[in-house]
Amino acid sequence: MTERIRLGVNIDHVATIRNARGGAHPDPERAAALATEAGADGITLHLREDRRHIRDGDLDRIRAATDLPINMEMAAAPDMLEIALRFKPETAMFVPEKRAELTTEGGLDAARGHNHLADYVRKLKDNGSRVSMFIEPDPVQLLAAHRMGADITEFHTGRYVELVQAGDAELAARELDRIRACAEEAVRIGVEPQAGHGLTYDTVQPVAAIGEITELNIGHFLVGEAVFVGLGEAVRKMRELIDDARKTPQP
Repeated sequence: MTERIRLGVNIDHVATIRNARGGAHPDPERAAALATEAGADGITLHLREDRRHIRDGDLDRIRAATDLPINMEMAAAPDMLEIALRFKPETAMFVPEKRAELTTEGGLDAARGHNHLADYVRKLKDNGSRVSMFIEPDPVQLLAAHRMGADITEFHTGRYVELVQAGDAELAARELDRIRACAEEAVRIGVEPQAGHGLTYDTVQPVAAIGEITELNIGHFLVGEAVFVGLGEAVRKMRELIDDARKTPQP
């Protein structure tokens, strides 16, 4: 078991609120600094093709606002590769991206995308970034990511969260078992297992209790809670919950 699980804070939706008015407030740079002060272990951001939240000009300002490692989510597209090679994030994470989606709708199909993705993986690794793939908790996808040289896989927890919120305890438990089994297999084959998407105060602890998982990436919920209690307090509470999950046996 990893003694301490890391918390990556995704600040995309601070920029979403900013862009709704087209001005400069609220500033994702400030969000990165506040998350750092509150106990985050990393900053995640997604530079989308349509720039709906994070913009190109945010990258260097966010880098200057924190000394935490940056996880840059990106589509496997030539323009995104060029930006990532220049920006050199500590981690470059490939995610599926659809122009019309409200948020990422599921994991990357690494198995079918091998021929397209492999060259991107090589170039980013040669440039000094670790490479991650956001995938479903599926052994086929995990093996495909591993064969391409991914250092990390982040397992999609969205279905688990939806099942919990729907009150379907049996299916939620099965989905949690899938995540656990893939995390165990990832460690066995030498890939770092992380997890994220949709996690809340009420759903985070069973995932955080999976000893092989090294990091959780959480964004939308924290930004939403920040409206009521402030970003620092939201991050601190999430930090406490995931730390407690490692100390307390989960059912």
